[in-house]
Amino acid sequence: MTVPYSWQYLPLLMHICFAIGLGIFMLVASWFIGRRRFSKVKQQTYECGMMPQGDARGRFSVRFYMVAMLFILFDVEGVFMIPWAVIYKKLPSLGCSRLFGFWEIVVYLGFVAVGLFYIIRKGILKWSDDRADL
Repeated sequence: MTVPYSWQYLPLLMHICFAIGLGIFMLVASWFIGRRRFSKVKQQTYECGMMPQGDARGRFSVRFYMVAMLFILFDVEGVFMIPWAVIYKKLPSLGCSRLFGFWEIVVYLGFVAVGLFYIIRKGILKWSDDRADL
């Protein structure tokens, strides 16, 4: 007797059902076991032990988003440069010359340098100023 191909996914389906069931069980059990005493103090917004001030939907400076782009730029740089460095010596066996690999990374680092130059030129890294000239 042959087993259908879809039955190979049965352990995965059982694992997913078990995980979902365990999560639902823990939520329901905590609802029945836990005590709920609502008060005005418990319903207040908690902000690091300090009383909240102002609106939670305040505006942020564009500088925060530019710094986030800087982090992403250099994270992606590491993601691409580490594998390149690992296979650099193996490039001839893969059908590429080392010179091609070298110029490939030079072009990539050129793009990274342009991004860094843009961020420096905009003054994003000058945190001592009251505002950036964006």
